[in-house]
Amino acid sequence: MSGEPTIAAKPAFKAAMIQMRSALSPAESLKQATELIREAAVQGALYVQTPEMTNVLTATGQQLFSVIAEESSDQSLTAFRALAKELGIYLHIGSLAIRLTAERAANRGFLIDPQGEIVARYDKIHMFDVQLANGETYRESARYQPGEVAPIVDLPWGKIGITICYDMRFPALYRALAESGAAFLTMPSAFTKPTGEAHWHILLRARAIENGAFVFAAAQAGTHESGRLSYGHSVIIDPWGTILAEGGTEPGVIMANIDPGKVDSVRKSIPSLQHGRRFTIHGEKTGPDHLHLVKGSA
Repeated sequence: MSGEPTIAAKPAFKAAMIQMRSALSPAESLKQATELIREAAVQGALYVQTPEMTNVLTATGQQLFSVIAEESSDQSLTAFRALAKELGIYLHIGSLAIRLTAERAANRGFLIDPQGEIVARYDKIHMFDVQLANGETYRESARYQPGEVAPIVDLPWGKIGITICYDMRFPALYRALAESGAAFLTMPSAFTKPTGEAHWHILLRARAIENGAFVFAAAQAGTHESGRLSYGHSVIIDPWGTILAEGGTEPGVIMANIDPGKVDSVRKSIPSLQHGRRFTIHGEKTGPDHLHLVKGSA
């Protein structure tokens, strides 16, 4: 629309990443998250993001399904909606484990507006199925139903594209989000320690640089009750690839001032989003055309 301000004219704001060590009990995880979210709001954050698996992080399916609920009855989600309204913030719950059936769950993120309304849901598209060199095995597809839709939401500061963790290894997703106008790319995560040490910063900075976008990545951190080791190092990265703020390996709040105008300046300096071309490999068209993006408005 002709009357809509450009990204350069959008106001600056404070963003906060909530670094957690989610428990086996959703009630305990909720208590931890609530305290940290309140701390972020007191410090002036208007956008607050929690990590993947905010409500529970467990090693076994039996433990998981004994404590999670359907979305309509999930007490953590209800509490987070009330908290966003009370604090007057955009609260992005990186993801909750949400029951779909007796044996299947969704790894589902929620973006909640300052009125407590859910303005976007995102079910993690890419499943982390792998056996690591240290013997750790992960089979997300055994428990979780993958999503198919990547949402973009209009915030007061620009458009935000929502993803989760392992998605960051699939750059076509972020290119499609950026080409559709996303100025902020979100990657709430629960990275393992081995993969985090090897790839976390490289992948996140690459997604920021190649798309000229801010990257917001709240993370799980430290040793969980299940014995799992999460990498931590929640980060806020600007469109030039500069790390503006970073956490360590303990729960806490990571904050930075965000100037949306940086997106315009970087994209004008290196206009790669305008220079992308579709191409063929052995006669087959390739590119992110297959991705299903949904645009929403808060």
